[in-house]
Amino acid sequence: MVSKNILIVDDDDMIIDLFKKGFNRAGYTVRRAQSAEEALAILDKESYPVMFLDLKLPKMDGLELCRIIRKKNPMAIIYAVTGYASRYEFSDCRDAGFDDYFTKPVDLKILFRAALDGFDKIERWNKRKKQESGD
Repeated sequence: MVSKNILIVDDDDMIIDLFKKGFNRAGYTVRRAQSAEEALAILDKESYPVMFLDLKLPKMDGLELCRIIRKKNPMAIIYAVTGYASRYEFSDCRDAGFDDYFTKPVDLKILFRAALDGFDKIERWNKRKKQESGD
């Protein structure tokens, strides 16, 4: 079974605290990062199957962070969360490798559903992989 670990990357303390409290109550273990660089340092040491990334981050933006994560971990489920929505950004998100895109303010129930769907998808992939390898 995949550990229910989520990484949230956002430079807004209020957003991170809100997401962290909500996901903790929903049964997830949450790690937070306030920059892309901090997130990459965390990901060098720990595994997070599901991630929520803000697009507007200091220095490196969420699009570039997603591209880097996707190269290192193509099986991760990565969601964009932003307060700056436009169709142009949505297409950029898809190109960068995000699995979906949410606009702030977002109902936490929607993010909980996305996380659940993400973990379910990873479980299905892992089961298929085991079946194919004969385990």
